Amino acid sequence: MLTIAGRTFQNRLILGTGKYKDFATMKACYEAGSVEMVTLAVRRFDLSAKGDDNILNWIPKGMALLPNTAGCYTREDALRVCRLAREALETDWVKLEVIGDPLSLYPDGEETLRAAEILVKEGFVVLPYINADPILAKKLCEAGCAAVMPLGSAIGSGLGVQNPYVIQILRDVVGGFGLPLIVDAGVGTASDAAVAMELGADAVLMNTAVAEAADPVKMARAMDFAVKAGRLAFEAGRMPRRLYASASSPVGGVVGKG
Repeated sequence: MLTIAGRTFQNRLILGTGKYKDFATMKACYEAGSVEMVTLAVRRFDLSAKGDDNILNWIPKGMALLPNTAGCYTREDALRVCRLAREALETDWVKLEVIGDPLSLYPDGEETLRAAEILVKEGFVVLPYINADPILAKKLCEAGCAAVMPLGSAIGSGLGVQNPYVIQILRDVVGGFGLPLIVDAGVGTASDAAVAMELGADAVLMNTAVAEAADPVKMARAMDFAVKAGRLAFEAGRMPRRLYASASSPVGGVVGKG
């Protein structure tokens, strides 16, 4: 089970709310993936929408909602959006994103850290989105964040985990504080999600990989299986890598020639 800030989840797959062709497809993906938490870009949420035009009416009751600060480029913008989310959505949980570059969409680590420190003091449950940076991760843990969410690769790239060794280091750093590590961004297909989990991630958050799949509902189901399989493989412990072959059949007791 995945535990974040005292709340327990059975499923380690987290999905977003963007890029789906319609809300009905989005909801079907949540059901196919058995997800229990979704993230919502507050700046793209229409507070005045009614009925079926309101995205909240398509998110199953009881599902954890994680507002995010997507589209924010300064700590001031991110803080304002978080406070708005608290009032509008009645939750202290936030996925903190402060983007540093409009082309690569890589996060600004310094601004993210400063914003996180303020939000924690204001009582928010902060899940920061960062580059795969162990030093920044350590500082965010020390600041009181509830989890750390490093990217596997650039947002929407579908390139998978580009530096698996750093993810393993991050797992040790964040795990040392007793906090979850959630790989966020870059997953393109089920095998990418499985790799992230095999490296020791506690969960995987994705959006584009499902929403832009030829069949989003089938992909959501595949991601559910992949995350579960990857976690089982991590817990089982993989065999050591060897340069040379190692016979799968024992050599002891082999019947000799004549």
